[in-house]
Amino acid sequence: MTGPDAETWRRRLRYALALIYADIGIVHLVAADAMLPLMPDWVPAPRLVILATGLCEIAGAIGLLTRSLRRAAAIGLALYAVCVYPANLKHAFEAVHVDGIPDSWWYHGPRLAFQPVFVWAALWAGGLIDWPFGRKT
Repeated sequence: MTGPDAETWRRRLRYALALIYADIGIVHLVAADAMLPLMPDWVPAPRLVILATGLCEIAGAIGLLTRSLRRAAAIGLALYAVCVYPANLKHAFEAVHVDGIPDSWWYHGPRLAFQPVFVWAALWAGGLIDWPFGRKT
């Protein structure tokens, strides 16, 4: 008996990412003001950016679950993960306190290290890359 194939894992990852991004997107919409301290000073209209990213996360979550939108959503979520990295760095290195988010490096270290995994996960779940598994022909 064999375990699930790569496409089953890809589908499971799509559902997991959709749940994560929808949840984070909702948080961006309902708690935008609480996230303002995380925004780097060079970001224009930070509250609007937080709200827009929340909508993008929700759209990306829906897109991952929609066959015709999946690839575009995967690219968008991968780019999103890259674009929010400066806010994650500011949060960690400037020790910005946000209620409900841990202040410890036990939180920040894995979060910063894991961000490239989110880029990969979006691209793999969206079917844009096969690395490191490859496709069986």
